[in-house]
Amino acid sequence: MQQYKHKTYRFFQIYYFFTFFGFGALFPLLSIFLEEEKGLNHTQIGLIIAALPLVTIFIQPIWGMISDHTKRTRRLLAIATFLAAILALLYPLWQGFIVLYAGMLVIAVFQSAIVPLSDSLSLSYVQQHGKQYGNIRLWGAIGFAVAVFVLGRVTEVAGSLNWVFVFFSGGLILALLSLSQFPKHGEGVAVSFREGLKVLTKQKSFMIFLISNFLVFGPVLANNYYFGTFILTVGGTLTAVGIAFLFAAGSEAPFMKISQFIIDKLGIFRVLIISSSVSFIRWLIYAFEPSSGIVYTTTIMQGVSVGLYIPAALILVRELAPKGVIATAVGLYSAVGNGLGNAFFTFIGGVWIDALHVFGMYGFFSAMTFTGVILIVVVSKREGKQIYIEGG
Repeated sequence: MQQYKHKTYRFFQIYYFFTFFGFGALFPLLSIFLEEEKGLNHTQIGLIIAALPLVTIFIQPIWGMISDHTKRTRRLLAIATFLAAILALLYPLWQGFIVLYAGMLVIAVFQSAIVPLSDSLSLSYVQQHGKQYGNIRLWGAIGFAVAVFVLGRVTEVAGSLNWVFVFFSGGLILALLSLSQFPKHGEGVAVSFREGLKVLTKQKSFMIFLISNFLVFGPVLANNYYFGTFILTVGGTLTAVGIAFLFAAGSEAPFMKISQFIIDKLGIFRVLIISSSVSFIRWLIYAFEPSSGIVYTTTIMQGVSVGLYIPAALILVRELAPKGVIATAVGLYSAVGNGLGNAFFTFIGGVWIDALHVFGMYGFFSAMTFTGVILIVVVSKREGKQIYIEGG
């Protein structure tokens, strides 16, 4: 039995590696693909990219409800993974803004199910067997970093960005092969807007943190799409984009590995304030037109700003939510941060780039993130936590 548990744990790590390998192959270079291969402006690009998280807001709860009703989370995850992979292979063949936008909406219907359904299975598994979510999720960070590094080189040598879709689909197909060892059902991920939402809206600390997460993590996710454009702006190449993402996403893994130790040592609120403050400082640096050397050096700040923030935020959500609506709280947290925040900042980011250059976009990101940091402090005070004492 112990050997089976260990095997399942490894297959979770494999799934996250190849899934986020696929994400890393596509998302950081998608804006460059749409600009250089399809000739779209950044406002159009922002609308297309924002379609991914926007669909998440509306479709993710439906996937959750189907999962709860059928009790077949693993099968649904397999279907979503497979169809997202197949549809993505066709995307480079389509032309025109309207067609490209509609195509991304369709892909997003299935892609949006992958993270919440896999998180549902993995969170249920680690709780039952005393494992750490961070040790599974870190393999996603590694996969993402490896993919961007590889694709930066491949697309530059091949002279075509169409390869990002081939590698995206290939990563998802390889991830699909590991699902046989997953448990069949996990925690419910449905967002109940009739019951759970009524309870959660009365939890003021939880609602304030949702707003904070929107302001802090929305820019982080939008940066994944525009960081490649930023690197090219400061004089980098597609290979340089890959190297920069390798350092950025790769630095997340070691911090995710030790995230639980740091949270236990420093306290949940201190970790959240530190990690989100690092995001604020990073965006502020980028707003002042830094040299490429400074940009490459500061990429490792993502290890703290993301590698610690993701596990800490998820733990806080579970602590702030009443026991009966934890699954609803996690689903709502994901919909607001990964969905609404991602969509808003991705779209606004494209508008800012067209209107006031990419540096202006990062200035806007820094201001919003700083506001999010203030809100985390507000939540910590409401909950009676002392930020500056050990174990807070």
